Amino acid sequence: MSMTQDELKQAVARAAIAHVPNDCIVGVGTGSTANFFIDALAEIKSRIRGAVASSEASAKRLQGHGIEVLSLNEAGTLPVYVDGADEITRHLHMVKGGGGALTREKIVAAASRKFVCVCDASKLVDVLGKFPLPIEVIPMARSYVARELTAMGGQPKLREGFTTDNGNVILDVHGLSILNPVELETTLNNIAGVVTNGLFARRAADVLLLGTPDGVQTLV
Repeated sequence: MSMTQDELKQAVARAAIAHVPNDCIVGVGTGSTANFFIDALAEIKSRIRGAVASSEASAKRLQGHGIEVLSLNEAGTLPVYVDGADEITRHLHMVKGGGGALTREKIVAAASRKFVCVCDASKLVDVLGKFPLPIEVIPMARSYVARELTAMGGQPKLREGFTTDNGNVILDVHGLSILNPVELETTLNNIAGVVTNGLFARRAADVLLLGTPDGVQTLV
């Protein structure tokens, strides 16, 4: 019997619970797989102190389960951050931000000792860039940043009708073949007006839990 994509996501979300220490504050990502993780977290909520959410949507879902949501400023360094990805390589470099929460996700990941990425097998790629790279941009810099991205060989497209939790816009950049994600992440972040980009390579994942039809595989 083949598993649906949702069942694969659910399996990896449950597997991630093993990486959550007792009596900790856990960092929680955003998106469909992160939602399954939040639901799994609800079953062990008596043994954690609370969570830091990377988006308003995740905060609401956590609170709906009766899990206390703390700000990152209150919580300090987190032992673990669990989140999905839109694409990930075997080097555990990722493209994230399909849901638009990339900046807060990057901040919570940076403040966490361990980043556990949870994905179904369709997200594992050899080279990043087929999924358009999201870039969060200060609104007044939108067309300037778009010109810079075009000069780099990308095709930026404004994400219509979308504003981030930080009040900014997102440019989704098509047509990039990302052979050196660490270098490109740095270059893009140095464009004036870019808040951050969806390459998670300088702070890559530490563990990948990959949902496959043969069960959950662990890559480190």
